[in-house]
Amino acid sequence: MKPIGPLMWEHRLIEKMAGLFIREINRIKEENIVNTVFISAAVDFFRTYADRTHHGKEEDILFRDLQKKNLSPDHDRTMRELVEEHIFARKTVGRLLEANGKYLGGDKNSITDVISCLRELSELYPKHIEKEDKHFFFPILDYFTAEEQAAMLKEFWEFDKNMIHEKYRKVVEEFSKT
Repeated sequence: MKPIGPLMWEHRLIEKMAGLFIREINRIKEENIVNTVFISAAVDFFRTYADRTHHGKEEDILFRDLQKKNLSPDHDRTMRELVEEHIFARKTVGRLLEANGKYLGGDKNSITDVISCLRELSELYPKHIEKEDKHFFFPILDYFTAEEQAAMLKEFWEFDKNMIHEKYRKVVEEFSKT
């Protein structure tokens, strides 16, 4: 298996979650009510799965190793664009969390912010994923030997194995502060 395999599998789940945002936007507009439980779950999904787990493997392993290679200007530019898109997604998810909190606090005007964030994420991820899947992942494999790819895949599995422990250690640490 190539190291891009797990990343592409993860993309399928991220696409499904981002696709739910359009349905949620339509429901919010129809009912003028935010499903705060859905928004909280979506924030958790994007922070833990899409960002920390998925983007973590990309940035902390794949992109780290690519930076050691003599990338073509096009591949280097694309990698920098992808990182910028990850940063934009993080900020947008943070804004979504903030808007959800305002809504929970009684600010009905925050519905506009919730919808805006959901729309931005639902528009970003399909384009971002297409860029990675169809224009970046396969060509950049040529920079790595078969042994380097196998080592990267192994590092991906180790990264994933530690994620659940990292997430819930942080949960306990946060509750310990109160």
